[in-house]
Amino acid sequence: MSQETMVNIISFINQYFCDRHTIPSIGKIAQGVGIPKSTAYRYLVEMDNRGMIEYDGKNRTISTPMIRKFAPASSLGLLVGSTTRRAAQTETEHVREYISLPISLFGKGEFFILETSDDSMVDAGIAPGDLVVVRTDCTAEVGDIVAALTGDDESTLKVFGGTDEETKKVILEYRNQAKYPNQKIFASQLIVRGIAKYVVKALEQELE
Repeated sequence: MSQETMVNIISFINQYFCDRHTIPSIGKIAQGVGIPKSTAYRYLVEMDNRGMIEYDGKNRTISTPMIRKFAPASSLGLLVGSTTRRAAQTETEHVREYISLPISLFGKGEFFILETSDDSMVDAGIAPGDLVVVRTDCTAEVGDIVAALTGDDESTLKVFGGTDEETKKVILEYRNQAKYPNQKIFASQLIVRGIAKYVVKALEQELE
């Protein structure tokens, strides 16, 4: 592998972080350095093995010595797609960008961010267009708002209602009594991706 390309990757990541205060995706790194996305991935893995950067292949987070020096009190979250999309075929398919989350506000943990696109949770203060910070390294309790994948691979944001005693199906509850009175989803298969911890209101609503 080219040492020059490795240096260019680190320089691009550092400059991108300085300009935008976020970490570039693999696609943006590939575009910025002028190499294929698959090649960029292989370089990141090799550079992590050499200790030049820290690359978490599972969560797709990247850190360089400069970023660790100037932003030591940050968690890194993934800004992904909307709550109504089907599950991604690959882990990076719907990742839009990486965002630095201050530990002083969000605490330490693993997070991703969803943009809501429906009105099923408005009574819980979550409206279409809001950004929801979801924590993945914790266990859901009854009453928690969860980001989940149902058996048909649809991504949804609902209140976790436990398990129905008769059917043994998992209950997901709406929070929009005017439009969906007492409506629930009974899922035979469910993957809880995380628990909604914070909501960032859409700009259009803040200006109203």
